[in-house]
Amino acid sequence: MPFYELVCIARSKLVENNLRDLIKTTATHVMNQGGVVRGFDNLGTEKKLPHRIKRHQEYHTKGDFWVMHFHANPLMVQNLSKKLLVDSRVLRHTFIKLGDKLDTIITRPDKS
Repeated sequence: MPFYELVCIARSKLVENNLRDLIKTTATHVMNQGGVVRGFDNLGTEKKLPHRIKRHQEYHTKGDFWVMHFHANPLMVQNLSKKLLVDSRVLRHTFIKLGDKLDTIITRPDKS
């Protein structure tokens, strides 16, 4: 199974439980479809967006950034993308394919 990275921007000022539920729901969807979740990174809360985003009839200037690393088949990634598009808590998301096999996965530099 290919190795993916999901980069997601959630709306800011979400209740902590609501954001936690979004992350848990996303991970559960991956695992229920036979994927394996490898980890999460919180990239910051209430970060200013590069430009104003209109999503779900509202304008947003700040967001909560988080990343999930997982193995899954490409069809499951398409299904998850459709779910995230209609979720009112998500402003933007993108999937990055890091590699097909374990030995071809791109090594990520450590954060300094």
